[in-house]
Amino acid sequence: MHNSSKLKAAAFAAIAATTGLAVSAAAPVSAHHHKSAEATQPNIVAAAQGTGVHNTLVAAVQAAGLVDTLSSPGPFTIFAPTDTAFAKLPAGTVETLVKPENKDTLTSILTYHAVAGEVTSGDLVDLINKHGGSATIETLSGGELTASLSDGKVIIIDAAGRATTVTQADVDVSNGVIHVTDGVFLPG
Repeated sequence: MHNSSKLKAAAFAAIAATTGLAVSAAAPVSAHHHKSAEATQPNIVAAAQGTGVHNTLVAAVQAAGLVDTLSSPGPFTIFAPTDTAFAKLPAGTVETLVKPENKDTLTSILTYHAVAGEVTSGDLVDLINKHGGSATIETLSGGELTASLSDGKVIIIDAAGRATTVTQADVDVSNGVIHVTDGVFLPG
């Protein structure tokens, strides 16, 4: 049996107003207080737009109507799947999700990749080690992810039991931190 710790999602008015999601009012464990960013530092959306490998994620964020939310002060922690990660999904999945009639499902999936507060990879590793090798993370969608370590890398297990590796950690942005992943999290 693995011990786990929950990172509770804080209630952000911007999230509730934009997505209609109810999120927990508890502050995240071990989250850093957000620092003032230089005017030149991009926010989450601008950073994703500039990578060249997150085009599918950006299109999905736009289709879900989450651009304003993820451009707000936050802070947020985003697990950002690459275009290659989205391409691993069954054929037609992304095309179906970005249709207007599937906006609620798409929003649920995208907010399953977001955590309230700025949670660095160091915070995750500390929690994993502190709690016997596994830490449970509550996402803005209300779902949970489980973080563990394998060969020194942070591995995230989604509700569907799929393992995804953080391939690039701690991309600092003006409204939080991004961790690039090689897979897409599915809420169930």
